[in-house]
This record gives sequence, structure tokens and C-alpha cells, in this order.
Amino acid sequence: MPFRRPLASALLALALGAAPLAASAQSFSEPQRGEIEGIVKNYLLTHPEILEEVSAELGRRQAKAEAEKHAAAVATHAQTIFKSPRGVTLGNPDGDVSMVEFFDYNCGYCKHAMADMLALLKSDPKLRVVLKEFPVLGPGSVEAAQVAVAVRMQDPSGKKYLDFHQRLLGGRGQADKARAMAAAKEAGLDMARLEKDINSPEVRATLEENFKLAESMGMNGTPSYVVGKQVVVGAVGFDALKAKIAMARCGKATC
Repeated sequence: MPFRRPLASALLALALGAAPLAASAQSFSEPQRGEIEGIVKNYLLTHPEILEEVSAELGRRQAKAEAEKHAAAVATHAQTIFKSPRGVTLGNPDGDVSMVEFFDYNCGYCKHAMADMLALLKSDPKLRVVLKEFPVLGPGSVEAAQVAVAVRMQDPSGKKYLDFHQRLLGGRGQADKARAMAAAKEAGLDMARLEKDINSPEVRATLEENFKLAESMGMNGTPSYVVGKQVVVGAVGFDALKAKIAMARCGKATC
């Protein structure tokens, strides 16, 4: 790995503090700077393991900063994230922990994540789950999401929505309007009303709200979750989600 000046500066900043280095660096002559960089280079060559330590520390600081940013965004938009009437609520409506999932009907990882969500609902009677359509994978995804919002408008209880959701997300092939409408028909929805509601302002407003929320929290993929004050990106699996729920519930990975 070649040694470069930016690395020397970064290491010196970690060792001395960024502000003192910035203030004193201007007083160094070129020979002095070269000597300092030579010392750092020789030290790294003798102790290359320090690079792993620096990388790990940088990762910890970045993760902490990201978590703080997420927590601030969740606090700012909590009412819309957790209580918006435009989300679909499953599980215990008065649950002590809410898990909000942003998903796309054409997301392969979301198909696996659906099984995690259903298992969590089954195993945790105090869990409240909110589903939010986040169609980021093309026109077919947008069409499927529009149908899904229209299904929610027709089924406030969420029972038929969940049936529709499982049929469409668990099915094979590309999700689009045709496949979404077929899933809705199988779930027993009023198809004439559904066709009318697809083009309603409510559908447009719902998707716009979901996209704005995702943007505010730095989400750019699916599935993504909000659990308590935490933002979780990716299909992290049942065990990881269960631990996040416990952390929100009692401050520990297991309660």
C-alpha cells in the first residue's frame, strides 16, 4: 500500500487533534514536514496493524454520527413515521414498540424480509408494524404501489391488505399494475372501486409522503426500517430485527 500525504495528515490529526494540527501546520517548513511524514511512514511500516485500528476507529465514528443523524430525523418526523393514517398498521395497534418497514414490491430482499416481519408479528404480541410503500425500482414498482395504496383505502382494517401484500410480494415475476390487480382480486377487493381509487389524490399524496420521509432519513434502498429511534437499512434478518425491537423496548438486545 503506497504511503501518501493525506494519510500522514489524517494520522497526525488523530494523534494531535485536528484543530492544533491545522493551527501549527502552517509554521512547518517543507523539510520539517518531510521529516514528520518520514517518521509516520517508518512507524507504519514497522507497525502496519495501526492501519486496521485507524480504519476501525473511523468506522466507529462514522457509525455514531450516522446513528445520531438518524435519531434526529426520526424525532423530527416521528408523528408522520409512526402515526400517519397513510400507513398500514398490523399487529397490536397499541403495541409498546413500532417497527416501520419501507418496501418495494419488486425488491427480492423484501420477499425474504416479509417472512421476518410475519414471524415477528407471530412471536411478539406487543409489536406494532407499519408498512409503507417505497417504490424505487422502476415504473412497475410504482404501479404496484399505487394499487397497494388503493387497497389500503378500501380496507382500513389491514386484513385484506395483508392478504394482498403476501400474494403480490410473495409471487413470482415482475410486479406491475396487472399483477397487483390480480392479487387484489384474489384477496377479495372491490375491483371497480380499486380502479377508480388508483388515480386519486390520496394515492399520490401517500407515495409523496413516503418518499419525503425516506429522504429525510437517508434511505435509498429497500427494505429499510425504523425501530424506535433507530433506522435499519437492508434485510438484516429476524434475529437482528428482534434485537432492535428489544433495544427499543428495554434498552438491551434481549429483555
